[in-house]
Amino acid sequence: MSGAALSIRSVEPRDLEDWDDLVLQCPGGTVFHRRGWLESACRRFGHLERSLVAIDGEDELVGVLPLAECRSLMGARAWISVPYAVYGGAVARTRELERALHAAAGERAEAARVGRLELRCREDPGLDWRPSALHEGFHRDLPRDAEDVLAGMPKKARADVRRARREHGLTLEEGRWYLPDLVRLFQRNKQDLGTPALPSGWFEDLLVSCGDETFVHVVRHGADVLAAVMSFGYRGELHAYYSGTTADADRAYKASSFLYCALQEWAIERGYRRFDFGRSRVDSGAHAFKRRQGFEPTALGYRFLLVRDQGLPTLNPSNPRTERIQRTWSQLPRDLATPLGGYLSRFLP
Repeated sequence: MSGAALSIRSVEPRDLEDWDDLVLQCPGGTVFHRRGWLESACRRFGHLERSLVAIDGEDELVGVLPLAECRSLMGARAWISVPYAVYGGAVARTRELERALHAAAGERAEAARVGRLELRCREDPGLDWRPSALHEGFHRDLPRDAEDVLAGMPKKARADVRRARREHGLTLEEGRWYLPDLVRLFQRNKQDLGTPALPSGWFEDLLVSCGDETFVHVVRHGADVLAAVMSFGYRGELHAYYSGTTADADRAYKASSFLYCALQEWAIERGYRRFDFGRSRVDSGAHAFKRRQGFEPTALGYRFLLVRDQGLPTLNPSNPRTERIQRTWSQLPRDLATPLGGYLSRFLP
């Protein structure tokens, strides 16, 4: 970057050509910072883009902050970086530029009188804003050899994987044609948990917008699909992101333990060096499962600038007040819950 003056402004069409190249070069860049993710979210759910860019005096793009304005069911506005993603916040050539982008976003959010500005930073951004400890992240370096994945798992998890392979003959298969299986299982699991599920069109969008390193894997028991996962590869890291299982997949076949062991092995064979297991609520079964697989949680750098809101968002399964809503949702007919959930998911970014 040159020593010329810096300007921070709203994103313009001329910035888009260099956006993904910058994200790829910056240490904090993730697949969720790329243009495809935010553009898909805005196009699919009707959110408004509020992204900012940092430009040096030579008209060079040196920082980006992907940002969308999302509305609640009651019309309240929140600026989120990045909706439907576990990571967000600014990425730039230097930490100083990232802080400048965050500060500019804060000023604009206050001027617009939104409810809140939410930054889903992977690491602590150094902001004196409200933190959230609702979620923790899970990721680790992969071993050099695929056979070392199983050896590095806790004893109980190793036994589950061996049982899945030897007694049940489970296999891992990859192919984008398994997308309908993923969507079906994902939506079913979400309803069983009492949560509206994302529409099938969102997953179809991601296959296009997130590039060739977007994968769908399934676990098969003979002709039956027991589990599925959509993953995103980026900069040598595989993000295991959306997933779903049949009702008896884990109880009868230990399918999830097998899935994530086999997926890590698959990643190593294709040159990936890190595995990201996403985030989970600290009090959830998913959080406990990931720890049982040998992953240790890490704090996330989520930060909230509360403008009109009086506190952090409370519409989540950890809030006891949502228990009746969850129970009611889980009992809806599936052919009603699926389209209704697709509509409501725009209000749950």
